[in-house]
Amino acid sequence: MESKKNDTEEKPQYNTKGIMSVLLLGSFLSLFNETILNVAFPKLMVEMNITATTVQWLTTGYVLVVGILIPVTAFLIHTFTTKQLYVSAMILFLIGTTCAVFSMSFSVLLISRIIQALGTGMLIPIMMNSALAVTPREKHGSIMGLCVCIITLGPALGPTVSGLLLQYFSWHSLFILLIPLLIICIVCGCIFLENTSVITKPKIDYFSILLSTIGFAGIIYAVSSASSSSVLATVIIFAIGLISLIAFCKRQLSLKQPILNIRSFKNPIFSVGVILIMLIQMFQFSINMILPMLLQNGLKTSSFASALVLLPPILIAAILTPFIGKTYDKIGGKLLIPAGFAVICIFTFILSRITPSTSIITITIIYGFIMIGQSMSMSTSQTTGLKQLSRENQADGVAIVNTSMQIAGALGSALFVGIMTAYQNSYLNNVSNPNNSQNEIKAIYSGFSHSTTVATILIAIGFLLSLSFNIKERNKITDNRK
Repeated sequence: MESKKNDTEEKPQYNTKGIMSVLLLGSFLSLFNETILNVAFPKLMVEMNITATTVQWLTTGYVLVVGILIPVTAFLIHTFTTKQLYVSAMILFLIGTTCAVFSMSFSVLLISRIIQALGTGMLIPIMMNSALAVTPREKHGSIMGLCVCIITLGPALGPTVSGLLLQYFSWHSLFILLIPLLIICIVCGCIFLENTSVITKPKIDYFSILLSTIGFAGIIYAVSSASSSSVLATVIIFAIGLISLIAFCKRQLSLKQPILNIRSFKNPIFSVGVILIMLIQMFQFSINMILPMLLQNGLKTSSFASALVLLPPILIAAILTPFIGKTYDKIGGKLLIPAGFAVICIFTFILSRITPSTSIITITIIYGFIMIGQSMSMSTSQTTGLKQLSRENQADGVAIVNTSMQIAGALGSALFVGIMTAYQNSYLNNVSNPNNSQNEIKAIYSGFSHSTTVATILIAIGFLLSLSFNIKERNKITDNRK
């Protein structure tokens, strides 16, 4: 009780509503922007005369820059004030968006997306670090639930809103929509934001930044482009990334002022929390890719219609997440996290058994329960892990969590899409008439079934791990600076 009391007394008084409103809106726009172009890919391919592999770089390049930037955000948070970082990030976001509006070629549009990513890559870590700083520990569940609500809602609404706009306007309208909202964020940031971080002005280590850039870029690029690159090239790039990442970790342990304090992993609760988050993220990223593929190629729905099918479950999960956060503040994660994994596991297994005769409504209901399970386990796993760290180490913990999520998302997408494609091709190779439309549909369902079966196994491992993990509210805050 003594430690908890001290933690509450030392926490400065903030304009919590003003700070969080600004940060939540900026973070929502950054995540909304991440998926806003996905539905426009077919139009861009025709208009700019580019291939599917090339147009994918508008997302891959964006994710790469975000993945490279996130590990460095802990250093930036300890060096600059919250207002300086947020306003700078939003200005970069605005510049990139404005350039995208006037883009007439693929190269200019890609550069615009990279400029956007230089800004948006900082926003989620800033939001999460500030959320933990401006609220007492007994309310961390509620505030993290709100953050995860935004993290869930932003990418989900991107394809739906863009699909609606593209029915009537050109793809440039997607970026025009963002400009006034970004200006509002910048103005409100200047007015309402206060510094929420511990400024220590750590010495910059350029070699660490180089190793981090090569390491995270190599791993994310290798797994993101695995399906379109040769096996040898993928293995080499992944190996270079992994070696650089290991060297980066060793260097951080030897520095008095590391760029990223990975000693947080000495706390077993934080470490297991990161593993659980990665498992959920692997599954969530992949299911949001392979389920639309099933709906569009198996049930022959349009991309906009498939986005609408997935939207209600995502909205329900987003609405539930803040309430689950409040429940966490009352009872902790000991029951919520295993229950969430159990719900995901059960309904993912049911999803793996669907056939061409299964209706869209049934699929939507099953997916709805999966999303409810995800909302029960994601924010609670994050809160449980990050609550174990001292305030000085929370920026590093947030950076570790967000970097792990980026890597897990890339790994999950490559793994489950790869499994689906492999079994789909295997099915077609074993039938007498592979060009028959019915056989093609059955092949898609076969690939989807095998992919979701593997996902069920991974989520089951997460369930067992959450049971063996003694998740409980701890008043003691771990300081990992030693």
